[in-house]
Amino acid sequence: MLRRVVRVAERDVSVRRRNRMLLLGALSAMAFMLPAPSALPQVAQGTEDVSGQQAFNNACRTCHMVKEGDNRLGPNLYKVVGRKAGSLPDYGFSSAMKEAGFVWDEEKLDRFIANPDEVVPGNNMKPYGGLSSSDDRKKIIAFLAQSR
Repeated sequence: MLRRVVRVAERDVSVRRRNRMLLLGALSAMAFMLPAPSALPQVAQGTEDVSGQQAFNNACRTCHMVKEGDNRLGPNLYKVVGRKAGSLPDYGFSSAMKEAGFVWDEEKLDRFIANPDEVVPGNNMKPYGGLSSSDDRKKIIAFLAQSR
């Protein structure tokens, strides 16, 4: 009786070991079939555009889009460079933004993205307090400037 229990236990251990080896083999085969990152198709725009879009997505896309007419919580930023602040017809800007009296350029956008309240006190960008990374701001501005 004891021998039979030992044989059953040994058989269970060997079955588990065999199943583990099959699983490892299958996972290894799947990993081998995955392409190397360098073999994946590259984005046609180039890495600067992608990093600009990614920086925009991380910092701005919660409220803004770059598609013309696609206003969300914030106004769309299509062709924002060269646009008078607060002038987009289909969006309800704060009175502070409507009365800002300037045209968006790269320098003004950089300052605004860094600290909106410093550039336009009384704006409706709350709870956004600014983006401290000058590198990310430059990427975002370059991305926005492409939509001209």
